[in-house]
Amino acid sequence: MTSTTQTTVGIGAAAETTDMVLNIGPQHPSTHGVLRLRLVLDGERITSAEPVIGYMHRGAEKLFEARDYRQIIMLANRHDWLSAFSNELGVVIAVERMLGMEVPERAVWIRTLLAELNRVLNHLMFLGSYPLELGGITPMFYAFREREDLQHVMEEVSGGRIHYMFNRVGGLKEDLPLGWTDRVRAVVAAVRSRMDVFDDLVLGNEIFRGRTRGVGVLSAEAVHAYGVSGPIARASGVDFDLRRDEPYLAYGELGDVLQVITRQEGDCLARFECLLGQTHNALDLADACLDRLAELPPGPVNQRLPKVLKAPEGHTYTWTENPLGINGYYLVSRGEKTPYRLKLRSASFNNIQALTELLPGTLVADMVAILGSLFFVVGDIDK
Repeated sequence: MTSTTQTTVGIGAAAETTDMVLNIGPQHPSTHGVLRLRLVLDGERITSAEPVIGYMHRGAEKLFEARDYRQIIMLANRHDWLSAFSNELGVVIAVERMLGMEVPERAVWIRTLLAELNRVLNHLMFLGSYPLELGGITPMFYAFREREDLQHVMEEVSGGRIHYMFNRVGGLKEDLPLGWTDRVRAVVAAVRSRMDVFDDLVLGNEIFRGRTRGVGVLSAEAVHAYGVSGPIARASGVDFDLRRDEPYLAYGELGDVLQVITRQEGDCLARFECLLGQTHNALDLADACLDRLAELPPGPVNQRLPKVLKAPEGHTYTWTENPLGINGYYLVSRGEKTPYRLKLRSASFNNIQALTELLPGTLVADMVAILGSLFFVVGDIDK
């Protein structure tokens, strides 16, 4: 007689206590690239969340060690592809600090102007993509219209649409094209005149506010614990901005224009409001830079460098207020033409860690709203 094995499968109350592991990504429309989220669910409620990173890791920090100080600008340009100018800016400031080099005044003001234009470009992408992730497609078209206008002037001055490569150790690649500042002023005015799309169409939308108000609240204590920075931190009441608190470039002379936008709620809506307010202020700062450039006499925009550029032995740390938050650059030199070590502290890497704090206890339906409100770039996480 053949023996048989019987298996009993229970589908009653026991099933309600079984946790389900759900992978979001690494290819998913709401993850802005190859980020993977490992969620543990109890029904439709998230009990734990783990960001799994590294799918885009390209070893930039190791590659820095095999490139000279002119070439590393290209590598640093790319980890946050929405903030390329700001990325290269931090590297050249670090090298200039090691060399004790003073940048011409005209180059300082042009750098500040381009950094703020780059900030607007970065923020417009998220101002358009975040409503899209919540079901509103229209703001994305408006955001790309404004971005195209700004991209035209950025491409005219640098030759690049995304990776500008316009910074150089000691200044900038070259001076501004004739009449460029007038064209920038017209573009800034045009973009500002159309920002009511986001002020009214998005923030005034009842569905958008319903999906974001009170959702994904990040406390100020968690901001400090995880090293969160930028508009995400300021939305939780952390009033810190390097442009005001440790000025670099020309920000020390722009104190009457620079505004640090903060909120206390710490939810998705507050993060979007901070991003939008910061965009408005970046346009004002760009106008102030244009006014100052109009007053400056013609002059050099870079320093003459030796054929082989070597930084003296030592180390330095510099940080900048990038569009997505604080970027840090720890540069170590042994007197060679290549860095001995260049460590990047990218904003998105720290910001995304807060998901382990934000997602547990929330519904899966709110996961996309919370994830999108952190405004990250995956390349900036993986470096």
